[in-house]
Amino acid sequence: MRRRRREAIPVSAATTRSRTPDRLCAEAIDLARAAAEEAAAPGVVGEHVEVVSEGDRVVTHFFECEETGYRGWRWAVTVARASRAKVVTLDETVLLPGPDALLAPEWVPWSERLRPGDLGPGDLLPTDADDLRLEPGYTGEDEPAPNSPVSDEMADLVEAEDAEVTDGPPATLPLAPLRGSIAAVAEELGMRRARVLSRYGLHVAADRWEEGYGAKTQMAQAAPASCVSCAFLMPLAGSLRQAFGVCANEFSPADGHVVSLAYGCGGHSEAAVMPKPPRPAPHVHDSMNVDVLPLRPSREGSVSTEPSGDGSEDLGHS
Repeated sequence: MRRRRREAIPVSAATTRSRTPDRLCAEAIDLARAAAEEAAAPGVVGEHVEVVSEGDRVVTHFFECEETGYRGWRWAVTVARASRAKVVTLDETVLLPGPDALLAPEWVPWSERLRPGDLGPGDLLPTDADDLRLEPGYTGEDEPAPNSPVSDEMADLVEAEDAEVTDGPPATLPLAPLRGSIAAVAEELGMRRARVLSRYGLHVAADRWEEGYGAKTQMAQAAPASCVSCAFLMPLAGSLRQAFGVCANEFSPADGHVVSLAYGCGGHSEAAVMPKPPRPAPHVHDSMNVDVLPLRPSREGSVSTEPSGDGSEDLGHS
């Protein structure tokens, strides 16, 4: 059975010395404290914490910081001495955070700190020129794209039909009318925008709406039916019509919000239809038979049940 020999890792003398603090530098606690008290206010420098070797004949002394607002911070005083010298000199004095120091959170750019609802009246929210949610829209040029079905002849025909009566054809005029131009038509159709929503921006918006008012929400899980069959749902236009709409129920928690077709709430129009209150039957009035009632008592002193004389006179008619 062979035994593997352990190979010794060579360690230089400089590496060995750097791990052990220099004796003269480590004993210079008073020098380090005096330097820390000179940099700080009196009574702020606390107890000596530890000594750390920074290299050959370079040592850092750490003192507790007693100043209010700097809990866990420490005064670090670095001292050193030259080779074969017995005099320890001061290198630097700084205030450093310790392991339990109270630190401010890491700085985050405003574009990453912004959250929905932070924008208030009068605030401006600039967008980056290379925002992934947007893409270039109509450029505004009158010349059609090379692959556009609108050719130069069609553009001239549109200008000729929409132009006002002039002295000659639009092609011979010094200034072509603007009403029939492609830019004017695009502006009337609402297509003359510098940038439009990109496919990435569309997907991000859809994911955000699905997370807020989607099928996985607690309200949708307890709903009796989904919004796809609700009369208060106003479908969107375009490709989003297949998945989203706007709630128009004032009693719903999603009123005025874009909701998924799989979302639902207790305000569904067909979930619990209230029955109509029962209407009482109309009063029965018999107008075919006439009940004869005497107007004067009989001679015997009791009311007579037989009519006396003419019925018209009993009713007060002459």
